[in-house]
Amino acid sequence: MSRAQGARARPFAEKTVFKLSDYPSTMQVLPEKLYSVDSVVRLEQIAIQQYSIPAYTLMKRAGKAVFDVIQKNYSQHENILVLCGAGNNAGDGYVVATLAKQAGYPVRIVSLIDPVRLKNEALQAYSDWQQLETGNDADLTDAYKTDADKADLSLIDKADLIVDALLGTGLRREVSSEWAEWINTVNQANKPVIAVDIPSGLVADTGVVAGSAIKADITVCFIGLKQGMFTAQAKDVCGDIVFDDLGLTDDIYSQVEADADLLTSVDYSLLPERKQASNKGSFGHVLIVGGNKSMPGAIILAARSALRTGAGLVTIVTVAENLTAICSAVPEAMIKTCSSEDIAGVLPDAFVAGITHIAIGMGLGQDEWSLALLQYCVRLNKPMLIDADGLNLIANEDITITSPLVITPHPGEAARLLSTATTVVSSGDIQQDRFDAIRKLYQLFSESESCVVVLKGSGSLIFDGDDMNVCSLGNAAMAAPGMGDVLSGIIIALMAQGIKPGDAAELGVCLHASAASSFTENKTRGLLASDVIDELTEVLQ
Repeated sequence: MSRAQGARARPFAEKTVFKLSDYPSTMQVLPEKLYSVDSVVRLEQIAIQQYSIPAYTLMKRAGKAVFDVIQKNYSQHENILVLCGAGNNAGDGYVVATLAKQAGYPVRIVSLIDPVRLKNEALQAYSDWQQLETGNDADLTDAYKTDADKADLSLIDKADLIVDALLGTGLRREVSSEWAEWINTVNQANKPVIAVDIPSGLVADTGVVAGSAIKADITVCFIGLKQGMFTAQAKDVCGDIVFDDLGLTDDIYSQVEADADLLTSVDYSLLPERKQASNKGSFGHVLIVGGNKSMPGAIILAARSALRTGAGLVTIVTVAENLTAICSAVPEAMIKTCSSEDIAGVLPDAFVAGITHIAIGMGLGQDEWSLALLQYCVRLNKPMLIDADGLNLIANEDITITSPLVITPHPGEAARLLSTATTVVSSGDIQQDRFDAIRKLYQLFSESESCVVVLKGSGSLIFDGDDMNVCSLGNAAMAAPGMGDVLSGIIIALMAQGIKPGDAAELGVCLHASAASSFTENKTRGLLASDVIDELTEVLQ
């Protein structure tokens, strides 16, 4: 895909903010590259071993990056509470506390483990904190308590600002009950929270909340943006994301390939220029198939969005009872009706020869008529987009597709596709690791000439077998009926205009989400799928 074709770019050296909030004064673009935890560890080890940057230097840089955010955005907050756990995340927290204390802020620390159990750089950071005011430690630290005499949760209420350094990127299991109690109390306190590297309780590779997770106002992320911070449940807990590369150079980043690319805007360079001498025949002829009995809405939305996105010609194939409704709603489209027995007669060879692309599945249903149309369209061997019931039929039937293909499942459809006779996969299973799920979905269609998978949801994923993209655009208002039908129409229209399937999927997802955000202005309710279609005119300019 286009974003992976250029030279590998390292993350920006300056701190950057993911979205506008009440606190950061500027909004900047985040780096394009996303990394797994293992990849970030490799970057860190290269910096330490090959470039002789001491590990403690990196930790002090991380702590300073967080403290800089405090000074920039929360300088009026006096009482800082730093929650420390185990590992390097805790070490970062001790560095933050030390810098804040040196700058004159009243600081308290709560450690949920005995700090003397810390190792290496984290233990060094704790020692530096202890030495800050020798003899006055009781004024500075709420020392580790046993279970019978645990630290006082009321310290959260006394704080003006909370720094979360409990759990870092190494989390792999559910948060324990005692730690969850602190996390939940922080979330209920309505105090500003800065998360160190990642909100505690969020799994960095998947974006899944491990039982409980800190809901941060700002997350300060180091070295590489973690891929899980932009999909699944992550948007509900990360808040604004600030990035700092801790001084790592281009040479270091060049040695570790990113695991995904982050899409933060519409890449208008993918849209081909329209010549003044062009006509409707210049921009493809899309066959949109679906709209079974009592389901005209889905096909109407798909056809309208395809036309709005610029498809030259659109023909709808549906059942006879939907003819009047569709004619009224989409007068710009041609419409053909058929039964399962007369498909070839309604779509003769001469007509089919002019079809350039096919989208099928929206309101298709799962009966004899639906299956007959799907099998017929597959035999035409045209570039296809399959959504909704088209995917549900494939999950239950032996259908081989060899033409170029884009599939756009939501987690439920993905689960049905990945279920077998012996293993039932649920939508919850898909959400547990969306990156793993989309790779498995791609493998299901390995016989296709080329396949692109769009796994819809918060932080939609796009995968073509080589490049993984994560879309950060859109908001909760998009959780509404018909949104997937609109997306299907957008993508197939882009393909019909000569855009490669992978680029069309990337561009379509971003246009779809941008139109939704443009219409709602980041409100989270009140959006209709048809509103997105109407807004496409604005975002396509």
